[in-house]
Amino acid sequence: MKRIFLFLMTNLAIIVVLSITLRLLGFERILDEQGTGLDINSVLLFAAVFGFGGSFMSLAMSKWTAKRFTGAQVIEMPRNAQEHWLVSTVQRQAQIVGIGMPEVAIYEAPDVNAFATGMSKDAALVAVSTGLLNTMSQDEAEAVLAHEVSHIANGDMVTLALIQGVVNTFVIFLSRVIGHTIDRVVFKTQEGHGPAFWVTAIIAEIVLGVLASIIVMWFSRQREFRADAGGASLAGKGKMIAALRRLQLAQGQAHLPDQLAAFGISGSNNGLTRLFMSHPPLEERIAALEAQQHAGF
Repeated sequence: MKRIFLFLMTNLAIIVVLSITLRLLGFERILDEQGTGLDINSVLLFAAVFGFGGSFMSLAMSKWTAKRFTGAQVIEMPRNAQEHWLVSTVQRQAQIVGIGMPEVAIYEAPDVNAFATGMSKDAALVAVSTGLLNTMSQDEAEAVLAHEVSHIANGDMVTLALIQGVVNTFVIFLSRVIGHTIDRVVFKTQEGHGPAFWVTAIIAEIVLGVLASIIVMWFSRQREFRADAGGASLAGKGKMIAALRRLQLAQGQAHLPDQLAAFGISGSNNGLTRLFMSHPPLEERIAALEAQQHAGF
């Protein structure tokens, strides 16, 4: 769950900080100063600019943020047989799917996990935990790498940024409509906007942002099935299924940093409702691959 949760939290933080900063600097002039109503077109334009801006800023920062939060060390020159195998495997898979060679990194963590992130298919990062390297067989690790390379080849992070940009636009727009309505109807502000507008708009941004993440999480679950299929194509269905079964056994130990929890391969239910799950249950992912296997795909 590493990549998506980090992206969402970074994105939400950027949107809130940008909004507050613009208000403090006096640049948010899109509201009718006489208090007669909202300039809907201007509000929507503002929301789109900063909604997509926040999303793509998060995407641009994704590799740097992921390295910072996990302490991932990029393999510049392989120092041993294991690192050489990692780099050569990712290089071979990247060539097959037609993407630029990603950076390959290892991060210290006991959990069995891996993630891929980056702003484009040709400037990505694939990182694996030491727990994965110490727990999985080489065939299983190959399938995990294939899964992550498939995420890159599918352009999942760019698509996610576009979806998040649309979601951000509506969150920013609706939060200001709600703030304006509360300010006028409940607090009876006649001119300009009082403190109620700003407080309500900020709260609405946060609440709507959390609710809107349901849409992003749905997309995330769909892309996991697709990346599993891609991983199976690159490494073999048997290896991909074996890797997912290994993750089932180790799932109770998979505790990634919260900021990156949606970016890993394993995912977790851990008390979250299905609507907010970034990954489908592992048993469903295994069943989907087995169904393809039995169908002869």
